[in-house]
Amino acid sequence: MGFTKDFFILLSQNKLLNNGAKRWGLKLGAKSVVAGTNIKEMVESVKALNAQGISATIDNLGEFVFDKQEAVKAQKQILEVIQTIHEMKLNAHISLKPTQLGLDIEYQFCLDLLREIVAKAHEYFIFINFDMEDYSHLKPSFDIIDELSKDYDNIGTVIQAYFYESEENIKKYKGYRLRIVKGAYKEPENLAYQNKREIDRHFIQLIEYHLLNGKFTSIATHDHKIINHAKVFAKNHHIPNDKFEFQLLYGFRRDLQIALAREGYNVCTYVPFGEDWYGYFMRRLAERPQNLNLIIKQLFNKKQSVN
Repeated sequence: MGFTKDFFILLSQNKLLNNGAKRWGLKLGAKSVVAGTNIKEMVESVKALNAQGISATIDNLGEFVFDKQEAVKAQKQILEVIQTIHEMKLNAHISLKPTQLGLDIEYQFCLDLLREIVAKAHEYFIFINFDMEDYSHLKPSFDIIDELSKDYDNIGTVIQAYFYESEENIKKYKGYRLRIVKGAYKEPENLAYQNKREIDRHFIQLIEYHLLNGKFTSIATHDHKIINHAKVFAKNHHIPNDKFEFQLLYGFRRDLQIALAREGYNVCTYVPFGEDWYGYFMRRLAERPQNLNLIIKQLFNKKQSVN
């Protein structure tokens, strides 16, 4: 399993394959977990979720941008999504990655682009979540959040449970809306837990801490055992449902998402869209290699329909 995870993570970082994927379109099974390549297709997906009582966090896919024009283009697309959320009255907010907005190019350049995004979202009362990436980008990403928080209160971020330092960070940012995840990048032993049992244990500890002490908690997992643990913990500690949500990925465990919403819990689906889908898709396979079954099933069904 470890080798398989490392293999997909390496694939996710392959620029040649990433460029090729933009030409292929949403083939090879990605269509089942990515909500289209354009805003129109994404909106239809979000409307369908909203009709089920499920909100959405929208990710205009892209990361590790090293060209200023590409970063500016990404900003314009995100601003267009914000405008669309407002005009269409979607129950949705934004998730974004600082590297898509030029964090690897220049810190101030990235900060300026992000400030415009956050300001526009603030105008429309739309929340912006800063996705955290690999360890090398943690500090500058937190620095940007600290800077923007001086003027805006509509931002939050992600705490990755596999990092040793996450306990320190969750305490520092307990006044923020936080998404707590296990972590999806390949990190060395001196920085992160490598064992699933240890990661799960730390994940639960962070969830419990923020439920008790934090502003709002997005529990991002498909693990029904952890979901059930969180439900029992919230009930036993009299934590109201409006203090947390369960956040799951688009195209995964749809039955569970609907069931949780019908039980009265807040449910949010992470909705990725866009042409730059390859890295995201490979990391989903790295997190759970069994997701290859989705590819095989989709390709098989397509072949059957042709025959």
